[in-house]
Amino acid sequence: METVVPKISIVFRTLFRADITTQWRNRKGLVISLLIPVMMVMLWKDMVKTAGGAWVLSNALSYGLVALGLMGYSNTIARDRDKGIFQRLRVAPIPTWAIMCSRLLVQLLMIVIITLAIFIVGYDVDHISLSVSGYIITLFTSIIGAGFYLSVGQLIVALIKNPDTVNSTSRFVFIIFVVSGMVISLYDKAKKLPPEYATIFHWSPYGTINTMMAAGMEPSTWNMHATNASLATIGYIVVFLVIGIRKFTWNTK
Repeated sequence: METVVPKISIVFRTLFRADITTQWRNRKGLVISLLIPVMMVMLWKDMVKTAGGAWVLSNALSYGLVALGLMGYSNTIARDRDKGIFQRLRVAPIPTWAIMCSRLLVQLLMIVIITLAIFIVGYDVDHISLSVSGYIITLFTSIIGAGFYLSVGQLIVALIKNPDTVNSTSRFVFIIFVVSGMVISLYDKAKKLPPEYATIFHWSPYGTINTMMAAGMEPSTWNMHATNASLATIGYIVVFLVIGIRKFTWNTK
């Protein structure tokens, strides 16, 4: 009897639906990832007048991107690999690229949901209103920013096999990005950073993503610095993603 291999498009749609279903069953993590940046927008209402609406939204978005793109993705991949899910998928008629692309697309979809939620709360609570082009460009820049944190998550799960170690490492990296990033961003906004440290911060991943998103919210302020920040972010993504894909193993042995 001749074996019939299903079309790639059908297999990918089935796999994507399964990943969406799994994400929905584990929606507690999504709710937490959504709740905290939304609360940040609400709590920072008084800072809109001093720091600007773009600064408030970009930092809240940065937190959401780190929480979901870095911690959520790396821990999910590490847990599924430890359970042998990837090994079972590899014996099925599914290309390996389809397995990873499906996971990444689910994460990007979650990022879009978080971005839209922050837009809505920012408008209703903080009265932060962007132009149509500002909303569209920010949506694209948030996807690019999410791509960076996903690439970092991919790198972590590629270099570390133990899921518990992946969890603790992702939390440590999360603290570095979020806590140090936000604190330094506050000092930078207040012009209290020495010039050399301000330059380092502006070209760090957190700084380039913030610059890119803040400029995207106000398209009239987009300049060469914002363009270079976008290119630098894409460069970070390529480096981390290439290493993360090459070093990734499908089992823990």
